[in-house]
Amino acid sequence: MSAFEFFFSFYGLLLGLSVAELVGGFARVLHERERVRFGWLTPLLAAFVALDVATFWNQAWGIFRGAPFNHALLIVGLIIAGVFYTAASVTFPRVSAEGVHDRIDLDEHFWKHRRLVFGCIMAANLIVGLLFMWLMRVDAGFAALSTPRLWFGFAVFFFTTATAAFAPWRPAVIGSLLVVLAYSVWSVSQSAIHLVAAGGWSPPTG
Repeated sequence: MSAFEFFFSFYGLLLGLSVAELVGGFARVLHERERVRFGWLTPLLAAFVALDVATFWNQAWGIFRGAPFNHALLIVGLIIAGVFYTAASVTFPRVSAEGVHDRIDLDEHFWKHRRLVFGCIMAANLIVGLLFMWLMRVDAGFAALSTPRLWFGFAVFFFTTATAAFAPWRPAVIGSLLVVLAYSVWSVSQSAIHLVAAGGWSPPTG
């Protein structure tokens, strides 16, 4: 087992729990849909968190693939994945059978918890961003990845996420959520275009 495989067996497991928490939360509110007012803010927030978790899974390949086995890196992975799990676990409300007569408003839940969710996403991205900037200073291969598009993406992400987390004006919060979600979807679409242009992948042999 390589150092990366060992690291990712731990890191990927923790990130996977975040995905399970998001899907499970959505399933729970669907199960109780008769007493849930869905709205659209919390589902959009959940989509954004899910895309960002997937992005971190992808970034692990690029950032940690060549890293040596190191206890400190395991702790960094634990912190990042733990912050993501916190955001994912708060995205949807806890639905219990005991409060069967209570009404659940997902838009109200969004406004109550958006600072925590967006704040956690910002914190996780900041940790990885600082790690990436350090790698660019000490390694020429990482330094070559520094492009205007990269820094523009960072700026858009952090500005819109911070606005969504802390702006007191609700239209600004909603607008920022839509922009950062659209940017995430655009990034995925660019990867899909690249995959199609490359002709997909080879079928398994043997």
